[in-house]
Formats: sequence, structure tokens, C-alpha cells
Amino acid sequence: MSELAKGCSHFDEFKKNNGVQSYRIIYQYLVKPTPEARKLKSKSCVCNVCHCFTARLHTCLSCVYFGCMSPDNHMQVHTKNTGHIFAVELNYGTVYCFKCKDYVYDAALDEISHSLEQQLAHKKYHVSRQPVMYVAWEPTKDEIDLLKQNPKRRKVEPGSTIGLRGLYNLGNTCFMNSILQALVHTPVLRDFFLSDSHKCFNDPTQTQCVVCELGNLFQQFYSGQSTPHIPYRLLHLIWTHARHLAGYEQQDAHEFFISALDVLHHHLGGQTPNVANGPGLCRCIVDQTFAGRLQSDVTCQSCKAVSTTVDPFRDISLDLAPSTVVNRSSTSMEAGGETLLSSVPATLSGCLERFTRPEVMGLECKIKCSRCRSYQQFTKRLTVKKLPIVACFHLKRFEHSLCSRKICNFIQFALELDMTPFMARSSSSCDNRYSLFAVVNHSGSLHNGHYTCYIRQQQNQWFKCDDAWITKASLEEVLNSEGYVLFYHKKVLEYS
Repeated sequence: MSELAKGCSHFDEFKKNNGVQSYRIIYQYLVKPTPEARKLKSKSCVCNVCHCFTARLHTCLSCVYFGCMSPDNHMQVHTKNTGHIFAVELNYGTVYCFKCKDYVYDAALDEISHSLEQQLAHKKYHVSRQPVMYVAWEPTKDEIDLLKQNPKRRKVEPGSTIGLRGLYNLGNTCFMNSILQALVHTPVLRDFFLSDSHKCFNDPTQTQCVVCELGNLFQQFYSGQSTPHIPYRLLHLIWTHARHLAGYEQQDAHEFFISALDVLHHHLGGQTPNVANGPGLCRCIVDQTFAGRLQSDVTCQSCKAVSTTVDPFRDISLDLAPSTVVNRSSTSMEAGGETLLSSVPATLSGCLERFTRPEVMGLECKIKCSRCRSYQQFTKRLTVKKLPIVACFHLKRFEHSLCSRKICNFIQFALELDMTPFMARSSSSCDNRYSLFAVVNHSGSLHNGHYTCYIRQQQNQWFKCDDAWITKASLEEVLNSEGYVLFYHKKVLEYS
């Protein structure tokens, strides 16, 4: 925020002569409308010149005029012709001053927005804040009548770009943009948010809901607009609730993914699952989509006693250490903070096989067995007890041990993945096949890099998301990318 955070002299003069009643009316009927006023907004809120509905649509604070701010900036043309220098942005209600060329902060406007949102919240039904279970959307009677009145449908043709939209980089925020692209193109999340399944029980005067803002992001992506979106509100909320990510320094995309899921889980009213009680108690959309269960079996080498524990997970981090990826005869090369561990390509399945391979414990100091009462060596093996709908695999390319470095090994990953070989023996025999739908990549060195994301828009249609730029990509390009975070979606969903 510029010096306008201290106040705008032009707006102070405007308030003195005209008051703020016009802003109150605009905010009430066009920014945060009631269900009755929403119909008026849908009919009125288009640019008076080009008749388009954009994410940057503004209305004049002095007269009845709607204008877009990009790319032709018809709102600025209106300002030059009339001398009306203030415009209200219709998504969030911020006021733009064309003389200062910046958005205005004013306490009176802030008070109006808070009071109107509070009034709207009190009109809603108040129920206890409980985790919301994902259910299929069923239209209401009013929605059925509305559909009958508007029988024409927009058919999504093969090659359609609906749902594709770039995200502006707000200062080293490529790590966030790449993960948001993957989340927006997660089919289960898309169905959840576009069917208005999230019912927010937060007090809007006390806190802003990250889930509501993510839902708004889905609406922006599937509104039909192709201009890049500016996710500044979502970035602010993530900074507020995950303070270790705050600031304009480059952050880790995988860390942002885990932190974002934690914040969303909390705002959905999710609770920590009780593993001992079976499948888990939390039914929020985050855990329904990403949560699985790992089984750990610790076996005594003497009496073969087995101790089993089951823990939840939302992603699986796979080691790419030299001892597990390369042959003993292979060589390593370091340059510029990057490390090439092997010229022989490894595979995702190979990394998973190593992840689930039994590990010997107690080589240096033996452990006492609770059954045979003696100090013995143990083996520990991790397997997957329950698979999530979306399986996320994090390839650990960044090492921060004695010397920090980035591992640039090419890890071959396939379009289709069968998780059956990595399942626990006690797991049910369900269909464990997955399809790749998003790949987050990191280019550059450990301390100076850039994140991009490949996403599958439709069957066999891939696109590269590089912040604000969206370009078409081939499947070969996707599968030959370095790969940092891989997203797979279950091909067959079981009812649970």
C-alpha cells in the first residue's frame, strides 16, 4: 500500500461535499448483495462500452456508470470525460482514485463494509460449527425454475479453455501460484466449490474465511474470463494464518501446500482423526480428498513379534538420497548449488518401492523387545493402509544437512500409477489405479529458482502454468519435466 494508507486528500474533499451514502448503496446492492439484489447485479454489472463482465469491473461513485479497467480501461475514459475521479471495484468494494492512481483506504468505508456484512450474516441461519461432509449438489426448486427459464447451455467443446487462467506474481509468489493451479484443477475440489457445498459459519466481523476465498478463486477461474487473476486476498489470508510464509522471500511450494491444507482444514472445522476408531472422524473436504493412512509394522528379528501403528498422511515425501537412488559405481557432480546424483534415471515406482522397503533398526544400539524381554534388532516397514482420492508425492530435491543443495535427478513418472504393490496386506482389494493430473516443477538452483505447474485440463490436454502465462504443453513435455510435487487422482472412487 502506498501513502494512500494514510488517507487520500481527494477523497476527504469528496466526503465533505457528498458524504458516503452512494458508497453504502453500491456496497449493499452490488458488492455484497442479498439473494434478491444478486439478480439485479447479474443484469446490471457489465461494462457500458464493451458489455463485458470482467474481474476488474468498476462503477463510478458519482453517477450510474460501469466500466472495465483492463485492457481498454473504459473506466478511465469515463473519468477523463466527466471529471468523476472515484470508482468502486465490484468484487471487494475498494475505491480507486484516478488522481492518486491507487486504491483508497478510509475508515468510514471500512466501517460501512463491516456493518453491512454483519447485517447480512445475522440474516443467515445460525447452526453449530461442524465439519461439513461433501455431498453431491442437488438443485433447489428456485434453481430448477431458473434453469427452465434459461434452457440454453454453454457446451464445453474439446479444446475449451474454460477453467484456464493465469495468476499474477505478487513478488516471489510463484510457489503459491503453482500449488493454487494444482488445487483449482483437482476434480473433487472443483465439484465441491462450484456446487456451493461450503457453508461458512465464521463471524465475518471477527475473521475472514480462507475456504470462502478459495471458493471465490474457483468462481473466478470458471467465470469464463481469460485475463490473469490477482490472488492478493488469498495471499493475505495465508500470511495471516501461516505466518512462517509471510513476506516476499521465495518459499517452498511443498511447504505452502501442506500449510494451505492445514489452514483450510482448520477453517472447515476439521478435527484430528482418531486413528484407533477406524477410518477417521474428520469429514471435511480436505481430508476426504487428500488424507490417507500409513501403516508402520515393527518386527522383532528374534521372536517375530509385530507392533503395528497407523498414522494419517496428506502427502508422501520420497527420498532421493545417493544411497537410495544411484548405483555404487555411479558418480556425482556438484555445481552452483545443484547436484546430479546419477546418469541412470530412477522411477517414481522405484522411489515408492524404497519407501516401503523394510528398514533394519538397532544396528548400533539394540532395542528391547516387549515380548521376548531381550535386546534385539528390529525391522520397520511402511505400507499404505488406506489410499486418498488424490495422492500427492513430494520428491525431496532439497537437502539441508551438512551442505545445502538441490538434487536434479530425473525421476521418471508415468501417466498411470498402480499403488497395489505398496499397500498393506490387510487392506481391502479395491481398485488402486491413479491418473496424473498436475505436476509442480522447480527450475534453477537452491537459492534462486522458479516454480511452474503442468495441469491436465481435459483428457490428453495439458497446459503449462507459468504465473500469468498459460501455454499448451504436450504429454511428452510433461513426462520429461524434472518433477517436484506430483498429483495423481484415483481412477475409481469407492463409496465410504
